[in-house]
Amino acid sequence: MYKNFLIPVALDGQRDFTHQFRVAEALSGEGSKYTVLHVIERIPSHIEALLPETVRAATRNEAKMELKEASEKLEGASSVLLSGHAGRSIVDYATKHSMDCIIVASHVPVVSDVLLGSTASWIVRHAKCAVHVIR
Repeated sequence: MYKNFLIPVALDGQRDFTHQFRVAEALSGEGSKYTVLHVIERIPSHIEALLPETVRAATRNEAKMELKEASEKLEGASSVLLSGHAGRSIVDYATKHSMDCIIVASHVPVVSDVLLGSTASWIVRHAKCAVHVIR
């Protein structure tokens, strides 16, 4: 059984995290910890320069609230909001915080992804801990 779970989620309104949460609970032992994480992808600097700070702050606050609401569906879970490249940020966070299991959902892949979504694929290739991919 695993003790320290990282559950990356996409806050795109089209995802249901229930399955990820249930898998985490099924794989957990007594005293397990859950971290629900979302990464806000960086936008190109030439576009970011055109966005008012109020828009960027409002977007970040909205993401924080959605993430908090999502994490409340998994008893005892904490939430973390990061900015950066999704796959790299998730793997770096997992390594830095000694996660022993990442449970990531994968969307239906495009040709370039071949078998997994691009973020899930990055995590599977680079994580130093167990990764469970949910489809």
